[in-house]
This record gives sequence, C-alpha cells and structure tokens, in this order.
Amino acid sequence: EVESDILRRVRTLLRELDGHHPACQSDRGMLRWTLHKKIDQNPGNSSVLIQILVKELERAERGDFRHYIIPLLHTLMYALIKAPCISDELCSRVYDFCTRLLTLPKPFCTIGLDYAIRLKMERTAPGVLYQRMVISEQSLKSDPYPYQEKIFIFADPELLSEAICNALVTDTEAAQLSQSPRTCMCYVITHAMQAGLGEGCNISSLKRSLQEMPTSDVEHWFQQVVTAVECSGQEGSADRGQHTARLEKIYHAVLTSLFSPGDASSGGLQGTPLPNPNISFHLWKEDDQLWKELVLFIRPLSQSCEPSCLSQDLDNFEIQDIISDCECCEQTRFSVLSTDSGIERDLPVAAEEHFTTCSAETEQSRLQRKGGIKKKLSPLESVAFLQAGCNGAGAKPLVKSPKRAGTPPEPAAPLQRLHTARVVLLGDDRILGRLAQAYHSLRKRETRRVFLTPRLNLQFYYIPVVTGQPNTLAVVDHAATSQEELCEVAGYLGRADPWYESNINTLCHMIPKLATMPSSPSKHLVTDLFITDVIAYYVRMGIQPVCFQVYTVKMFFSDTAQEPAEDVFLTELRTQVQDSISHRELNTTKKKTTLDGPGIDLTVTYRKVVVSDRVKELEMSLRSTGLVMKAIPAEAEDLVCLNVTITEIVRINNLSGRSFSAVANRLKTHNIKIRSTEQRPFMVCLDKDSRRAYRNVISMEVSPCLEPSYCLQRTRTMKFSLHETEDVGLVKYMPKSLLLPINTFAGVIQ
Repeated sequence: EVESDILRRVRTLLRELDGHHPACQSDRGMLRWTLHKKIDQNPGNSSVLIQILVKELERAERGDFRHYIIPLLHTLMYALIKAPCISDELCSRVYDFCTRLLTLPKPFCTIGLDYAIRLKMERTAPGVLYQRMVISEQSLKSDPYPYQEKIFIFADPELLSEAICNALVTDTEAAQLSQSPRTCMCYVITHAMQAGLGEGCNISSLKRSLQEMPTSDVEHWFQQVVTAVECSGQEGSADRGQHTARLEKIYHAVLTSLFSPGDASSGGLQGTPLPNPNISFHLWKEDDQLWKELVLFIRPLSQSCEPSCLSQDLDNFEIQDIISDCECCEQTRFSVLSTDSGIERDLPVAAEEHFTTCSAETEQSRLQRKGGIKKKLSPLESVAFLQAGCNGAGAKPLVKSPKRAGTPPEPAAPLQRLHTARVVLLGDDRILGRLAQAYHSLRKRETRRVFLTPRLNLQFYYIPVVTGQPNTLAVVDHAATSQEELCEVAGYLGRADPWYESNINTLCHMIPKLATMPSSPSKHLVTDLFITDVIAYYVRMGIQPVCFQVYTVKMFFSDTAQEPAEDVFLTELRTQVQDSISHRELNTTKKKTTLDGPGIDLTVTYRKVVVSDRVKELEMSLRSTGLVMKAIPAEAEDLVCLNVTITEIVRINNLSGRSFSAVANRLKTHNIKIRSTEQRPFMVCLDKDSRRAYRNVISMEVSPCLEPSYCLQRTRTMKFSLHETEDVGLVKYMPKSLLLPINTFAGVIQ
C-alpha cells in the first residue's frame, strides 16, 4: 500500500512535467514538496521512494524520456541525503545510472558527473553529504571541513508590498528560532551513526545521551564524528568496514559515558531532521548594499568590534578613492594604513620635544609640516577593516618581511573559497536589472582591488513574485500581458528548465497569496514549512547556471554641458519620443508632425547578426515614435543577441489625402547606435524600471558589456603592444563579456 501510494505521487509529478496540470490549481508546485514531507513523516520509507525513483529513471532512459531524468534525479538525491540509512546495493545502483549519463550531452553529463562524485563518497562514508550540508549551512566550526554558506534574500520594497516583505521576514526568522549550534551538532552525530551503523545503532539511547551531556562534550564528539567521516570520504577507495569500525568506537564511547554498555542494543531507524539553512532577509534600499553584505560575511568579526561600527565603516568606505592609478599598475596594489596625518599639530608631545632639540641643519633638512585641516579618519579606518580581512589564512602580507641573502622566497599559500554566498532575488525583471547594475559595480571594484573573488563563491538565484492576484476567468488582457512582460526572465528559465517551471515559477502568485492570508495556526503551518522549504530546496539542488549577457548603453544629452551617462541593462531598453518644452519647439514639432507624421527622425547604425559571424554594418534613416530592445529571446537559443523592434512611421499618399501608418521594423544585432537627426530629445527607460529613466537623450550607443578585468588586462597589454589590434597574451584566454549567471536545476536543456 505504501509503495503504490508513493508510485502514484511520482507518476503525478511526471504528468505535470508533460503539461497535464492537476485538477486543483493550488496543488501546482506542491507535488514535490508533499512527496518529500510524506517521507519525512515516515523516514523508513526512504528506501522505498529511492527504489521507485531508480526504476522510473531506468524506464525514462529506455524510453528516451530525457525531460524526466533531471527532475527524478534531483528528487532522488534530496531523499537520499535526508534518508537515515541506505543500503550499499541501492546506492551502487544510483551511482551506475549517474555514470551512464556521462555519454549524454550537457546538462545531463554535467549533473551526472557531479552526483556520481558525491555518491562515490557517500558509499565509502555514509552520511557525508548530510554532514557537509549541515556544517556549511550552519557555519559550524570544523577543521576537516571549514566551509561556510549563507543565503541572502533580497527584495525591493518598492516592488513588493509591505505585507509580503513582513511575511517573508517573519518566516525566515521563525525558521532559525528552533535551531542552535548544539542542536545541529547533535543532528550530525545521530545521522552519521545511523547511516554508518544502520540497525546496530540505538538512536533513542544516543539522543538521550547527547541531551544530558554538557555542550563541551557534544562539541568534542561532534569533532570526532566529523573527522572520522571526512577521513573516510576523502580516502575514497577505503574499505567501508574501516569507517564502520571508527563509528562503532565513537558510538560505544558516547553511550558508556552516561549509560551502561548493555543499553547499546539495536533499535529501529528514526529520521534526523535536516535543519533549515542560515537565511537572512534584506530590503534592497542602497545601491551598494549587496557588496556590503558580502564583505561582512567574508570578514570575520573581531571581539573588539561591534557589527554596527563595522557597518558604519563600510558606509564611509569608497574603494575608488583608496586605489589610485590602478589601471597603470602591473600588479594589484594594496593600500597600507598610515596613522600620520602630515599635520604638525597632530604630532605627539614626545615627537615635538625631539624636533626642538635637533640641530639647525637637521631642522632645515627634514620635511616641513604646514598647518592644515585634518581629514576625517573613518574612511581610513575602513581601509584597516578590509586589510584585517585580507590577513586571514592564505592572504598575501601587506608588508614584505626581511629575507636573508640566498634564501629562496616562500611560496604564498593559495587562497581557498571557504565561503559561499547564495543570493536569492525576489521580484520581477526590475530587480534583476538592479542586480545587473550591482554585479557590474562589484566586478569593477574587484578589478581595482581584489577582495571577494578569491575568497567567495557567489551564486545567484531568482524567484519571480508579482503582487497581482491571477484570475483565469475574469482577467483583463492587457493586465495579463503586463505581468508576463514583467517576468520575461522567469518565463525563459521555465522554458529552458521544466523543473524550474514546476517548482519555482509557481511561486509567482503563491507567495503573495500566502502572505496576505489572515493570521491563523494553519496559515503559519503552511507558510513556515512551504516557502522556507522550497527556497532551501532550490538553493541546495539548483547548481546549474544560465548565463545572461549584460548590455551597456552610453547616452548623450541635448545639453552639451551635461556629461554622457553610462548604464547597464539586462532585459530591455525602451525609448519614447519626449514632449517638447519650449513654445518655439512646440510650434516646430506641430508643423513637422503635419508634414511627416508623428515621431522623430532617427539614424540607426548597427551590426547585423549573420550565421557566419562576419561583421556586416548597416545604416538606415527613418521616422519613429520609439523602439524596444529585448535581450531575452523567446526560445532557448543564443542569448548574445538584441532583438530590436523599431516603430517606423510610413507616409502614404492616396486620393483622399496624406495618411500615416506604423510599421514594426525588426532586426537582430549585437551593437547599435541611434542618433536623433534633428536633435530632438527622447526618453530612455532601462529594464522596465521607471526609476531608471533618462530624459533629453539625443544619441545612444548599445553594446555587450565587457568584463572589467578583461578591459584592465587589455589596457595593460596594449601599453607594450601598441601595434597589435587583436588580443594577445593572457587576454586571449580571459572571459570578454560580462555574463550574469542565474542558477536553475538543469541549466538550458536543448
């Protein structure tokens, strides 16, 4: 009966992937969640679920139903990580299937290889995947596995309602209340013992023993278990019996410390909860807020500094003011903190007495100090703040230590990315436009002074959320269209990855609905479990990036005194004819409209996209009321292409008189220049965000945004190779374009 119920749920999950949605629309996106929650309530059924999923995977392989493989494999691996104990035979069967995926194209071979490596470790050291996940997500101190992870949820308060933001803050805070480091360490110990010893572990006695222990003893046994599991997992080819012997020794030592040896009898399998990851919720109010949060995550807080002080230092810190002429340096230069202001009255008393006793010759030869205003020290303190973060393990020393003659220099220890920041964006395409801006700014900072790149693994995730409540029976067409247009990226990701469509895109209207539900015990039960669990599942299993090209636009204004503006966009650029202001311009515009029709005269120069990838520049002149540049294609195809639609005004002469019609002129390009022939201004709006609108624009240039590190290295190379027109040396192997990666479950399935 249990097996048939699980099989029915799995088959329903597969039917949803085929487009056969459940009769109850509220069940959309919850099938995977209800399946895993059912297993959590009865952990002994984990093996049954894994057996069924393996059979369905093999059936999909034989029937060439490839779109089933990745969803089934993610569901299987998530159940396997949380399972109390899995037989080596079943684990070997899953491992063999993953190795067969290596013969398939991407992303199947990529995911198959990743899971095959994990399963190989799990077979040698059962429980190692659960252990590593808990240690990194909870930032538990462990020398054998020193990795840390954190989830940052960013939401724009101007795009989401206050009720949604408050509900998400409440849910993320409630998910962390029942989790303490001691509790998580006990989870790691009990899961490792059950996974390694199986039925030979009396889990009830072990839990009781750990509860009655002082925290110091729990930490001691936690370190012992982690060391034993990590040693077996890293050896790879070690005998599983050696791992079992190590755990048995620790298991009996834990029980005999509080109970008699006779209490260590075998017991039934019990489930060990997988704690919620460390999640922090942020309202995105400042442009550089993302960078500040990442720096505070990397930099270990000292005992003498308060977080509020550190945050204030970061507010005053401007990286561009610290590094000067970095583009002309051959090596990244670290600023060294100086406590000498250079002002005479700031000298200490002892120094003043010393200088008064100096001879006249010394007085003339030394540097003269002039009276002046002492500069504010908070930015300098911020330099010290970052320098302290650079002095961690494997960091490059700021001051060269004296070396003896003939002593070879000690090789610098390579930096390790011990921290992983998983940034989840909630909202529509407008927040992704802000993310592209922030990511471009972060890459420029890192080019000027490397700090985060060698220490941080940065991952981006996106959950679409729109505030409007859908009603399929009575919905206005233009409203539905506007909601679809605001979630173009989510639509593309859903078409590229069906599992993303099934699990994440369904949250688009569900999160606002749950947030606005009246307060009740059942409401908290649903929201606390569902929203937090889906976010955790997404960031844990969604490791395949889909890369989007970021585009840069340079705009010139009608006022020649105004400096040109540069900005980046990810999804869309839209122009619109701007209303005339002066009375003279208004009269001229009326006459022009009567003769030539509405709009303005434009000169468009662009590079046409051709299959042979040859450069073919074209130029045309036309009258237009506006244009739209779309960077997100309708289908899963090459992303490095702009789809431009220009609304051209065509004059028609007939017997009844002169009339005008609007024609959509479409073209595909990488680079495009647009200029107002008659110097009439127009307005430019980026990423559908009215806050990012530019007025009085008369000309603009759009091109793929270049990676800042590539630009810096190319500038350095061109200094020594003035006659070279193509990339030479290291530049040839560096990424040229700036791509924004957003993680999904499968990437792009062709």
